[in-house]
Amino acid sequence: MGHRRKAREYALQAMYMHETVQKSAEELVGLAWVENSINEEIRNFAVSLIKTAIAHIEAIDELIKKHSKNWSFERLSAVDKSILRISICEMLYYSNIPPAVTINEGIELGKIYGGESSGQFINGVLDAIRRDEIKREV
Repeated sequence: MGHRRKAREYALQAMYMHETVQKSAEELVGLAWVENSINEEIRNFAVSLIKTAIAHIEAIDELIKKHSKNWSFERLSAVDKSILRISICEMLYYSNIPPAVTINEGIELGKIYGGESSGQFINGVLDAIRRDEIKREV
């Protein structure tokens, strides 16, 4: 598994904790809840994703609401919401990562950690955001 995939998994766990038990960004970026040592590159990317996603959570959530057709934001599972948040964060604020890579990673996280139709749902939302909101070449 690549370093960025592992970092995304840590960021997903952190965003899930932020959503479900209202842990603060400061508590989450310490990664004290991780049970084993973390490679520096993985830690740095995970911390960056967590901080950036939480800093921009309102704008990210507005995009989720705008592009999740026929789903109320409140009905989304905490896992799907967390995956969407880190994926949208990556698409908006990490121009060095191609949106197609981010979408693929989001789909994979949805298949692993989400419900039966999470991968499809995440794909639809992220692709709509890529198409309508991302202003750089893909």
